[in-house]
Amino acid sequence: MKLLFDENLSFKLAQRLADLFPGSTHVRDVGLKAADDPAVWDYAKRHGFVIASKDSDLHQRSFVFGPPPKVIWIRLGNCSTDEVERVLRRNFDAITAFCKDEQAAFLSLS
Repeated sequence: MKLLFDENLSFKLAQRLADLFPGSTHVRDVGLKAADDPAVWDYAKRHGFVIASKDSDLHQRSFVFGPPPKVIWIRLGNCSTDEVERVLRRNFDAITAFCKDEQAAFLSLS
């Protein structure tokens, strides 16, 4: 289960969470810095990523198109990278179950 961190999240998360989500990366590291949502969506779908984002547009896109890719919508508002990391670590079991559920399109975390 590898995550593609959207532009609104720190690029540092991929490395900080490598123990739980190996193979994860940030959009900037795959040439998608400032890319629009369809480009991020298509990349994640082609390369087997789950998108992690604070962007409600990607959450809405998951309703329209369904998975893949799946979307983890991080609903923390303005917060630190440490807080985002804590939420993802704390919810690892829920994220694992979400990724295994073929019908689930998005997971909301706060």
